[in-house]
Amino acid sequence: MDTAATAEQDDIRRTLRELLAERAGPDEVRAAVGTADGHDPALWSRLSQQLGLPGLALPASYGGVGCGLAELAVAFEETGRALLPSPLLATSGLAAPLIAALGTPAQRDELLPRIADGSLTCALAVSGGTLAVALGLVGDNATGEWAGGGRAGGVQARSTADGGPLLYGEARQVLDGHSAPLLLVAAHTGGFPRSRTLLFLVRADAEGLTRVRQTSLDETRPQARVELRDCPAELLGDDDTADVTGALAAVGEGAAALLAAEAVGAAASALDRTVEYVRGREQFGRPIGSFQAVKHRLADQYVRVQAARSAAYYAARHPAEGGLALAQCLEALREVTAEAVQLHGGIGFTWEHEAHLYFKRAASDELLFGPVHRLRAHAAETAGLFAGRTARTAVAV
Repeated sequence: MDTAATAEQDDIRRTLRELLAERAGPDEVRAAVGTADGHDPALWSRLSQQLGLPGLALPASYGGVGCGLAELAVAFEETGRALLPSPLLATSGLAAPLIAALGTPAQRDELLPRIADGSLTCALAVSGGTLAVALGLVGDNATGEWAGGGRAGGVQARSTADGGPLLYGEARQVLDGHSAPLLLVAAHTGGFPRSRTLLFLVRADAEGLTRVRQTSLDETRPQARVELRDCPAELLGDDDTADVTGALAAVGEGAAALLAAEAVGAAASALDRTVEYVRGREQFGRPIGSFQAVKHRLADQYVRVQAARSAAYYAARHPAEGGLALAQCLEALREVTAEAVQLHGGIGFTWEHEAHLYFKRAASDELLFGPVHRLRAHAAETAGLFAGRTARTAVAV
């Protein structure tokens, strides 16, 4: 496979890196996460209107740029380098492709152009802490048990006399759920005879909706608890027999590739900062970066980051490999950030230094979208790697 970047991808990378270097340094990131939105609305507006970032992978017919997943992955890598708090993942990585896949023509015409120009942000709400399961990253999502499964818990949908659905339940760890004007809520409906999972649109001003921002390990990726108490909603699409779990799994593959690229950006930035630090930090009268043991450790991490980058961009072109790529990139991010904290010494553990921000991103992402061993196990099971072993075991017994 040709892994060389196109001229368009190079332009995206250069422009975005220059802007984020100017507007999203460590101090600006800390200030942004402390706001009510959890991100800088002025910067998001600039990214949307000048660079077309949220519409990068949307068709031109909906006001998007018309690029593909590979170009969006470049943007995610650059935002990952800065640990940029933004609605990009929740809106462009998760919600927009679901609306494009399942929405009616009227819903797509209304929502996608507003997503493309940055005036509308969205959040995907699934019950519990099951986002990785709902997206089919760590297990089969077809049963829909993660959405409630017809039992107590999760989010349940029921029809009213006038035919409009009402949602009742709770979803936690909803990315950007406290600030997004539009929620895509996965709910269980139909009861036991016609059990199924559907997606519903819930507006921020809907009656019975309560949203509370949660304290999270990684403040640069804001999360919320969403409570729905007989909350009016609108079915996404016009067919309650649509393959929602299949659409979620397909979106999950692309989202995994984007998250992999984002993790690579964070790992590369943490490594660059560590290299810069060991070049200037002196011990025993010489820079610690001049010691052979330190050079070897940094060289190992450099190889790890480059291998992860190759996996991420392969997945951006072949989304079916997104889960495996995400596993490799999350593992690389974990190893690189742990090494960064170690090589920064005592300062790496302090709140004043940004090394701990990268370390927290690594830990948080693996909790949200992993863990790594489950990503790999599900990919192996999907590929049928365990089928032969199962058959041989049965014969032996």
